[in-house]
Amino acid sequence: MDHLENITVEELRTALENVEGKTPTKRLLAAIAYKNGITQTELADWYGVERRTIYSWLTRLEDESLEDAVTDAERPGRPRKLEDDERQAFERTLQEPPTAAGYDESAWSPALVQTHLEEAYDATYSIPSCRRLMKEAGLRYHARRTETPADGADQSAQDGRGDRTGRWAPR
Repeated sequence: MDHLENITVEELRTALENVEGKTPTKRLLAAIAYKNGITQTELADWYGVERRTIYSWLTRLEDESLEDAVTDAERPGRPRKLEDDERQAFERTLQEPPTAAGYDESAWSPALVQTHLEEAYDATYSIPSCRRLMKEAGLRYHARRTETPADGADQSAQDGRGDRTGRWAPR
């Protein structure tokens, strides 16, 4: 099945001049190459996508306006567990020691953050997600070093989880 019979290369080039972003540019360049005799299979190889993806791009260019065909609809993903104001308050809390939030701990840990999020915001996060939130809030993990062994190799005291032997602190 031939595609883009009703669209000229000139129309595609004009659309290319007026788009922003990597994906729309890639789709229009693929369409121009297709109009110049490059097969869908070759285009799929060039762009590192499945042939059906190229087929979908070309079909969209035929069925929709050029502007709509080269962009994707919004995909918001999963709703956030914390509202913007809650997230800001949470991040401010992490800039203070846990004692300021009523915890008997000297430093924040992913497990303590997980507890705090559940208690303060009724939001459940995994330990890896808590680590990510801590990093996004400006905290950094500082590993503690053990004494240098007799063989001279420097070893970190981390247990692999990064929670127990080091310390999370503001950057």
